[in-house]
Amino acid sequence: MAGHRTTPPKPPTFEALLAEGASVPTEGWDFSWFEGRATEARPSWGYAVSTAGRLSRASAALDVQTGGGEVLDFALARAGRRPPLTVATEGWPPNVAKATALLAPQGVAVVAAAEKAPLPFADGAFDLVVSRHPVRPHWDEIARVLRPGGTYFAQHVGPASVFELVEYFLGPQPEEVRGGRHPERERADAEAAGLDVVDLRAERLRMEFHDIGAVVHFLRKVVWMVPGFTVEAYEPRLRSLHERILADGPFVAHSTRHLIEARRPDGPARPA
Repeated sequence: MAGHRTTPPKPPTFEALLAEGASVPTEGWDFSWFEGRATEARPSWGYAVSTAGRLSRASAALDVQTGGGEVLDFALARAGRRPPLTVATEGWPPNVAKATALLAPQGVAVVAAAEKAPLPFADGAFDLVVSRHPVRPHWDEIARVLRPGGTYFAQHVGPASVFELVEYFLGPQPEEVRGGRHPERERADAEAAGLDVVDLRAERLRMEFHDIGAVVHFLRKVVWMVPGFTVEAYEPRLRSLHERILADGPFVAHSTRHLIEARRPDGPARPA
């Protein structure tokens, strides 16, 4: 009809955004829900694609803390050939179920293994161990399950990652907390376990949160950022941040990531 104008929809209320962020399932490492609501720059090295090339050359591969299996699934789909043996571990039961459903049809065994427990595999079982964002790399165990000449290839979360958001909710953190996960400390720990670090690269990457629902979902999904986070406990801070985003635009934070490649030397294992 001539002259008819459509009234633009009202933006979601604070309460609606909180309810949405609190209701979205958090299993796995699929971040597609954030499309249009939050962004994160990606490291230049392309971890998943690089992993695909290494899988093509491996005979026995292990993915530690696979999450929902999405990254390993992506890499296997792009590998020129698949390792005759591929195994993944995961400690959180909902993710174990999700990873099994995704990876088992491809012949990948998903093993339930607690994050702090020893890896349930024999010494020297794998020539390639990979991991994307392990909670903590257990260097002695990684070195133990690698064959002589085998490689650990991983992308780790670095120090003070997304701490603009962490400290918004928790306040200033002590330097020992901010400096945790430092790549040079991890180099030293890997070398102490008998591995040779052959590549170590770090980057700081821009993140933007465009609405408070994205913040809520992120903190529910990445549970170690604000331990014990609930909407109820942090409602006043969430409301303040919601109003800040409406007034000033996206909340900007920075993630830190490092790529590490370490090899077990040929020959006998070094004494502990």
